[in-house]
Amino acid sequence: MYRMTVALIVCALTFIGVQAQQHSHYDTSKTPAKKQRLEATYSCPMHPDVTAKSPGRCPKCGMDLRVDKHDETTTPVSHDAGGTRMNIPDTELLDQNGRKIHFYTDLVKGQTVVINFIFTTCTTICPPLGATFARVQKELGDKVGRDVRFISISVDPATDTPERLKAWGAKFHAGEGWTFVTGNKPEVDELLRALGASSARREDHSPTILIGNDAHGTWTRTYGLANTSQLVQIINDSIAGKTITTTAEGSN
Repeated sequence: MYRMTVALIVCALTFIGVQAQQHSHYDTSKTPAKKQRLEATYSCPMHPDVTAKSPGRCPKCGMDLRVDKHDETTTPVSHDAGGTRMNIPDTELLDQNGRKIHFYTDLVKGQTVVINFIFTTCTTICPPLGATFARVQKELGDKVGRDVRFISISVDPATDTPERLKAWGAKFHAGEGWTFVTGNKPEVDELLRALGASSARREDHSPTILIGNDAHGTWTRTYGLANTSQLVQIINDSIAGKTITTTAEGSN
């Protein structure tokens, strides 16, 4: 009897041990791996070489540093939009002469366009963006207004009246093929969102430009302060309806 009791106890302990081992193995396999926390980094939209581990301002241009998204590249270079058409609203706005325009119908439909985003009281990236457009306008010559249109959209429509935009454009010798756009803030904000250019503060607007051939449905986003010759090449390729893969970096 004693031996039988001991044997039963041993069997019971063995069974419990096996079950515990199996349960432990099961829990381990079902427990999701602990995700590695990624430390946030911040960089300047205009000077991507300026980075920091906490919010602050760029020492080169004074812009607020933006948090980098780890699933996206933070280098402001061109990328092809895959040949798909952008959904551009036909928003009613005003040009620099105070004329009412419908953005898509009057400026973009069937055209090749180059679009940047500015505001007239800006003292950081907007003057260089305007100067870059002026150099490219000069290089392209009579193609501007005939084969391609330049468009500058105000990100501060409450301040930027048509008169202010016209005076700002005159500083850069804006020709007939260069249109400045403003209007009621809700409509302008809608347009900026559609173009992927909205920001919480006007000072944080992107230094990128959009180059698109609406007739072919090809769009490229590239650095607005890139080398003039590179921008001219991208624009000429867009006019020809080519898929853009050229990277435009640097400044002139």
